[in-house]
Amino acid sequence: MRKILFLFALSALVGCEALYPSYMLKTPKDYHFDKLVDSTTAVNYKISPNDFVNMRLFSQDGYHIIDLTNTSNSSGTSGSGATTTASAVSTSIDYLVESDGNVKLPVIGRVQIAGLTVKEATDMLEKQYSKYYIRPYVLINVSNRRVIVFPGDPGTARVIPLQNNNTTLIEALALAGGLTESGKARQIKLIRGDPAKPQVYLIDLYTIDGIKQGNTILQANDIIYVTPQRRPTLTLLERVTPVLSGISSILLVYALLKNTKL
Repeated sequence: MRKILFLFALSALVGCEALYPSYMLKTPKDYHFDKLVDSTTAVNYKISPNDFVNMRLFSQDGYHIIDLTNTSNSSGTSGSGATTTASAVSTSIDYLVESDGNVKLPVIGRVQIAGLTVKEATDMLEKQYSKYYIRPYVLINVSNRRVIVFPGDPGTARVIPLQNNNTTLIEALALAGGLTESGKARQIKLIRGDPAKPQVYLIDLYTIDGIKQGNTILQANDIIYVTPQRRPTLTLLERVTPVLSGISSILLVYALLKNTKL
């Protein structure tokens, strides 16, 4: 009992920061968390600088996509009188959105794309390419949308690509391998928005009542942080045991040397 009391007293003196140096994103006890509103509706992502935009271009309203039997390229004439390939298609390539919001694309050159949703960007590019192709059909996708998941233990974090627009919190946790043994299902922080002033939501998945919060649709660059459990006695034992073992070894060697001299 004395040893246990000693360990508790020592852990209190040492402090949480020394015992848990790998813990992150701590919030004060009186922290005011934001409230989730309409969390099951997908938000149209707006393209941002440093995004990678994957684009494919077809003519004839995407005729090349469905014309599976015709492998030859026929020619047509655009409304301006220019001759162009009717089934023209570009290979799938990722294009970087530069820091000024522009992206450099084939034929049309640099265009401003940051701040637009995928649909808005698609409509704009189809209009731009209509100068060169017959009824262009553009497919674009932001290929580097992702979320970061900390499942509860140091060294287990994962970066999860958002391949679907309706990826939920539970799906992201499943893709990360689920909560670790030390993760608190009652205290899952969802952090999103401007890093200078983020929105922080507290999610409780301990009971079935939390399923609605678990179905929250994620947004690009969200951070999911599962708060780790604190086990001060166990942690302190893990830290102190090697030190005590080293001291015991030194004392044993000292005693043997002293007895040898005698």
